[in-house]
Amino acid sequence: MVKRFPEVSEMFTDKPMAAVPELPLRVLVLEDHPFQRSVAVNMLRGLGCREVFEASDGAQALTVLDTVGTVDVAVCDLQMEGMDGLEFLQRVGASGQVRSVIISSSLSVDLRRAVQQMVALLGLDLLGDVGKPLHQQVLADLLHTLLDRPVAPAPVAAEPTLASESAVRQALANQQLQAWYQPKFNLRSGEICGVEVLCRWSHPSRGILSPALFMPVLERCGLLDELLFAQVEQALAVQRRAREQGFVLNMAFNLQAVQLANAELTSSLKTLLAGQGACGAGLTFELTESGLLEAPATSLESLVRLRMMGCRLSIDDFGAGFSSLQRLCQLPFNEIKLDADFVRNLAHEPRCRAAISSTLALGETLGMSVVIEGIETDAQRRELLALGCTQGQGYWYARPMAGADLLTWLRQRQTRPAPDE
Repeated sequence: MVKRFPEVSEMFTDKPMAAVPELPLRVLVLEDHPFQRSVAVNMLRGLGCREVFEASDGAQALTVLDTVGTVDVAVCDLQMEGMDGLEFLQRVGASGQVRSVIISSSLSVDLRRAVQQMVALLGLDLLGDVGKPLHQQVLADLLHTLLDRPVAPAPVAAEPTLASESAVRQALANQQLQAWYQPKFNLRSGEICGVEVLCRWSHPSRGILSPALFMPVLERCGLLDELLFAQVEQALAVQRRAREQGFVLNMAFNLQAVQLANAELTSSLKTLLAGQGACGAGLTFELTESGLLEAPATSLESLVRLRMMGCRLSIDDFGAGFSSLQRLCQLPFNEIKLDADFVRNLAHEPRCRAAISSTLALGETLGMSVVIEGIETDAQRRELLALGCTQGQGYWYARPMAGADLLTWLRQRQTRPAPDE
């Protein structure tokens, strides 16, 4: 049935027809056009929704919610007189009075796309963006999608408890902070192009621990360089054993922009490489763009010296921050790693496709290779191949693994067929 409120016009009071199965949903329609609001309410009533409420602007909708309590779904227009849909979403995002949202608006696609991002940031569940006019079958599919979801208690979000400084220092001294490796691969042939070197804590009693528990401590205590040198030493040993198996692996290390200010960084790396009989051409250093927008002269010198040693430089998570094309041209990078969000949204976000294509073209123009992060499905791999991408990284190919596991994995890959083109 539909509830009636004195301040809300054109409410429907009849129960759904007996032939229509009742949906155990409470739905609020927020629409300022009386006829379109009436159509939406009739559709929902025809679909068997248990209770349907309506309002002509955000303020009236909040009044309804204060009276009837939480609703399962808000079918929400965006542009209206009085309190618009944007402010309404902000309010209910904070109050928790709406569980899911269906956007129904005649605004342009790019504006609705931005609102979708806003809904996610507000912690609201976006069921869909149906545009206008409403179509009953589309609405029915979205409501049944909501009902078909398994009911599970919401996980309690908790910040990870950082390890103590003394424990992290001891772990570093005892070589418990170990290098793990995630392969980069050729999207067409499946051939391995190199690996990104990550870090895991092999704790004696708690098992493998995430870097989220110890990396902030290392950074705060000024131990990032010490970790880097330990990782390089471990990785060079794995690189040498892989070469004995017939695999030439480039090892890519994450480097924080703050480390570039250390004038001794490159000389220390050079000494380490010489002691291992290795050359810089087998190493890549990945730096996030956010720390490089205002690189001082000392940092620029370190970048140049790394390139002079033969090392490759990769700008990591490209597109995730406030990219500066001018800085990209000024700094001596020869690889771009495109942030995983572009791939994650590739199937339903046309602008992500355009961003990937543009980055590939930019890389080609600047003489820089482009690596796409976050490839998790074969469909994504094929889509990226069609766009001209050749190198990628992600769970579709391989998850991060310890050094011994990487060497075993490489041996097994020798007998595995390449992916279909």
